[in-house]
Amino acid sequence: MDQEKIKKAAELIIEAIGEDKNREGLLETPDRIARMYAEIFSGIGKTAKEHLSKTFEVVDDNMVVVKDIPFYSMCEHHFLPFFGKAHIAYLPDKRVAGLSKLARTVETYAKRPQLQERLNLQVAEAMMEYLEPQGVLLVIEAEHMCMNMRGVKKPGSKTVTSVARGVLQTDKELRDEAYRLIEF
Repeated sequence: MDQEKIKKAAELIIEAIGEDKNREGLLETPDRIARMYAEIFSGIGKTAKEHLSKTFEVVDDNMVVVKDIPFYSMCEHHFLPFFGKAHIAYLPDKRVAGLSKLARTVETYAKRPQLQERLNLQVAEAMMEYLEPQGVLLVIEAEHMCMNMRGVKKPGSKTVTSVARGVLQTDKELRDEAYRLIEF
């Protein structure tokens, strides 16, 4: 990431909105923005392979659910935040990942310019590819600042998306069980 370019761009934005980039409160703002962007876009070019490749053997194939995984991302249309919770259900195939690795997987794909629908797909497909479960179901509920503070201005509204893969896509009973466990 080119932090110098980000600093210059931030200075241009400050000037373009009619502010004085040399005003005391704004003097270090371009540098702060550059550091912030390096952090919040740290998932660009990364995959969840490192997180999901270390697994543990299990003797049964009971469903695993991790709910209420908080995440923060940036809408690629307005570069405004959207944030919420991800809920993951998966049916292992003799191997499970550490629970923190599922949260890290969500974080990896959230830390880039993103669409909520794509975030859903990327996490589910990464789990299918690297963890190789029998199936995965991912539900994301998020609040989008581009709807809250501009345009339609509807704070508190949430967008819910879901995606299912493997047997959780094809077996309605298993999928319904996963949804019940997420809603519990």
